[in-house]
Amino acid sequence: MKALFFLRHYNDIDHITPVIYKWIDSGHSCDVVMIGSSQFQNDYRIEFLRKLKGVRVAHIRELLPLLEFIRWRLQTLLLIGGLRRSFIGPFVSNLAQIYDVKKRKYTWENTAERLLNHSFEGINKGVVVFDWIERNSVISIEWVETVISMAHKRGFRAVSLPHGDSPHANQLIRRREWTLKPDNTFAAARMFDKLVVPNELCAGRFRPFLENKAVSVLGSPRYCDEWLTELAKFLPISPLSLSASKLKIAIFLRKSNFTTFWEEVSEVVQMISAFKDIEIIIKPHTRSGWKQSLTKKTALLKLPNVSIADNDTHSAHLLNWADVIIDIATSVAFEAVKINKPVLAADYLHAGRSTVANFMPETELRCRDDVYEKIERFLTNGCDSFYIEEHRALFLEEMIDVNGPDVLPKYVALLEEQI
Repeated sequence: MKALFFLRHYNDIDHITPVIYKWIDSGHSCDVVMIGSSQFQNDYRIEFLRKLKGVRVAHIRELLPLLEFIRWRLQTLLLIGGLRRSFIGPFVSNLAQIYDVKKRKYTWENTAERLLNHSFEGINKGVVVFDWIERNSVISIEWVETVISMAHKRGFRAVSLPHGDSPHANQLIRRREWTLKPDNTFAAARMFDKLVVPNELCAGRFRPFLENKAVSVLGSPRYCDEWLTELAKFLPISPLSLSASKLKIAIFLRKSNFTTFWEEVSEVVQMISAFKDIEIIIKPHTRSGWKQSLTKKTALLKLPNVSIADNDTHSAHLLNWADVIIDIATSVAFEAVKINKPVLAADYLHAGRSTVANFMPETELRCRDDVYEKIERFLTNGCDSFYIEEHRALFLEEMIDVNGPDVLPKYVALLEEQI
């Protein structure tokens, strides 16, 4: 069986690569077309996929004639939210009205036809796979709809796979989110025949916009046992050296559009750094770390036991290096829970209720005193026996190993059913 996977950025590469691996392991073939930044062509997971027999990997600019790619890219820039929210937003909106949907249709259809022919020439059965395409995605929904429409004309189905998880247990978490009602950002999922989520918490985002039969809850491909075992085999050598520090702490930052109380984050880092025998590494968000003022704060950069992780230091490296993880509501913490490393859910540092703290109240930091007491305890008693095991088991059952630990075969079975 043949599948065409479209990948955009760090997160969907991270969460969909396990599904592609298992698809190939099950005897099928696929094409992987990268439609985001070309910088990810050398990503270690993409390199892993290139080595699998039955996988062809290419960036979209390699598959389109130059002028066609330029038109596709310019039309994409006209429609995505980033430019419309910038200072040239009014100009971009006016230009999109002039170069309207009828004029854009030609390029959308040409590029879609070319990509579908590239993958399915001589094949009359297949499935097209995207990640969770939302209204604020950096790829035009209009183009994705065209790809799906033309795939449907060939008798193919379209599936949307997870590009992350739900680190927040509540809904109102971003700036200017003031109304508790279904978030129209997720309404774009209606264009897919099947939308897959790792757990019911994620499903809640999409259910207001889709029929129940269109949503499948299959567990986490990224944090399941099979993939963590496979990932360890090809993870690049860590750039982090062994440390003599008694307690090593990794702090993972959330995307900049989520409401975070940066002043108190800075206070906490400085307070922890004042303990003896402690080392701290801060990991900016993979896509918007440059927007986070914390990583440029002079007071922190001068601290000898605090450093900022660079792009070559992957989250898995930090999880292996750290004794304790301080989490500001990121799904990276799920892997730490899975491998039984302590997570401190710093809920008072952001405007949300973290999923980790919701399942495991023993992880929650509610004030600066909690931070101090937890760090003091780790230094005195070590990091063992941190979780209440019943709480951790429930978290793993409901968030990662939904309906059993064999997660990846369920994803393959769903794609096979679509074909």
